[in-house]
Amino acid sequence: MKDILGYKLEDQIIDTQSAQSINLQNSQEIIFDNSKEALEIIRHSTAHLMAEAIKELYPDAKFFVGPTVDEGFYYDFKTSAKIGEEDLVTIEKKMKELADKANEITKYTITKAEALKKFENDELKQEVLKKIDSDEIGIYAQGGFEDLCRGPHVPNTKYLKNFKLIRVAGAYLGGDESKEMLTRIYGIAFADKETLKNYVTMLEEAKKRDHRKVGHELGLFAFDEDIGSGMPIWLPAGARLRGKLEKLLYHAHLVRGYEPVRGPEILKSDLWKKSGHYQNYGQNMYFTNIEEAEYGIKPMNCLSHIKIFDSETRGHKELPLKFFEFGVVHRHEKSGVLHGLLRVREFTQDDAHIFCTESQIKSVIYEVMDFVDSIMKAFDFNYSIELATKPQKAIGSDEFWDKATKAIADALDEKGMKYDIDEGGGAFYGPKIDVKITDCIGRKWQCGTIQVDLNLPDRFDLNYTDDNNQRVRPVMIHRAIIGSFERFIAILTEHFGGEFPFFIAPTQVILVPIGEAHVEFAKKIQKELIRADISVKVFDKNESLGKKIRNAEKERVPLIAVIGDQEVADNKVSLRDRREKRQYEMGVNEFVASLIAKNNGVFI
Repeated sequence: MKDILGYKLEDQIIDTQSAQSINLQNSQEIIFDNSKEALEIIRHSTAHLMAEAIKELYPDAKFFVGPTVDEGFYYDFKTSAKIGEEDLVTIEKKMKELADKANEITKYTITKAEALKKFENDELKQEVLKKIDSDEIGIYAQGGFEDLCRGPHVPNTKYLKNFKLIRVAGAYLGGDESKEMLTRIYGIAFADKETLKNYVTMLEEAKKRDHRKVGHELGLFAFDEDIGSGMPIWLPAGARLRGKLEKLLYHAHLVRGYEPVRGPEILKSDLWKKSGHYQNYGQNMYFTNIEEAEYGIKPMNCLSHIKIFDSETRGHKELPLKFFEFGVVHRHEKSGVLHGLLRVREFTQDDAHIFCTESQIKSVIYEVMDFVDSIMKAFDFNYSIELATKPQKAIGSDEFWDKATKAIADALDEKGMKYDIDEGGGAFYGPKIDVKITDCIGRKWQCGTIQVDLNLPDRFDLNYTDDNNQRVRPVMIHRAIIGSFERFIAILTEHFGGEFPFFIAPTQVILVPIGEAHVEFAKKIQKELIRADISVKVFDKNESLGKKIRNAEKERVPLIAVIGDQEVADNKVSLRDRREKRQYEMGVNEFVASLIAKNNGVFI
């Protein structure tokens, strides 16, 4: 029999609201599965096991919090010792020793006043206690370690066998950059050895594909602290890749009836206050003052698009009205969460806002989902969708939220689309559909989003004229397909391992003249290819043919064309196709025509 937390017992259902309620006979064993609920308990318990091991190895260690996260668990702590990646093996070994001791994990409760007294010499525990409103404080103990915790936990450390410590990082206390930096260790845990082994294999493959590593090798982008954290610099190869993606998406929007628009980078704070961003999102924004007026650097593009809609009288026949912008936005992300192109402070959204009637909501959602599907197929991605509902911090009435959420659910249900519910995951101004893509090694990435908003049209008093010449409030649908160019390029880089499809490869062809006598012919071909919008380089350095080809291979280009005496005489090229792993010859005219066809063969 199995309860909601994944425990399986033959004759007993366990009340798992706390570990105290688990009373097992010695002959009974708990068997865990890898359900979400079971992993929550396993991983949180393993975090405590890690903290116990750290405390034994570094007796002066003090601990802040050790929660579970989507990828596993972590603990924030401080110690006088400097802990690096090389220390993870030692900590893991100690964890295994402690697990083998099969210590019971027990819970007891004390009052908050007692907890403050008990931990009076531990400034990190004092910080944790500040955040707890309840007067009843739970403490979990095992072996020689105990910590503040709500639980639940496994009843004994013997159940904690399948874990791996992943990495060491720094994290500001409570995410506050004005406070001290703590050490954070991340780990992963599963219910069985085989799942852990598969996950570790995936991590090893992910490390090879890490977009920061591959991006450096291919010269796609860079970061420079003199410019600022989380502000990417696009190098020539990366700018070419990005430009191809932008061009493809720009055309895809035009053929679907979207109108290009552009708004300014900064807007007066009065607008952000009116929209609710100032109150609900202000901590993630940057502000400046100009001539005694406060301005906010935009974290999203919606307010400019609202003003564009409101710049003239709109009639019902114009709807749905679709504006799109590849808009640069800035968001104040904590330095501890910045991660290559995946989490930055400046990025460009493939943003659009669709103004429609209430009766058009379903058809607009269908159309956008078809758009999503075409892009996912173009890049060979599988994807899933989630319906994210009202968050704790939200604007608008319950009636609005119920109405908007139902409109999305009805659209998905009528189209027969499978989706999960993300309770409380909506934007502060409306529910949304989130698109999550799965890459080649099974990881899920949040990308596109579709958000139904009745709030902002109301706040900005937007109207259109219906067929009875009456003023009616439109619905505003916020929509991004790939999310941001930065994030999507990071995902593409890891998905393809730098072996990009021909149509977006930063360099599609490298021409390799064998000697000086063949350079002129190579450059003639280069000009033809550039005119045909093919990204091409000529490797004409005074190097051996073998070295030129090796260097070309390092750039992971789809095609290498070798040119020697015979090629010049016969007006042809000798090709090495990296994707198809074959070599062949082709006449120059046929070669150029084939590349044009390849380049233009992808439609979204």
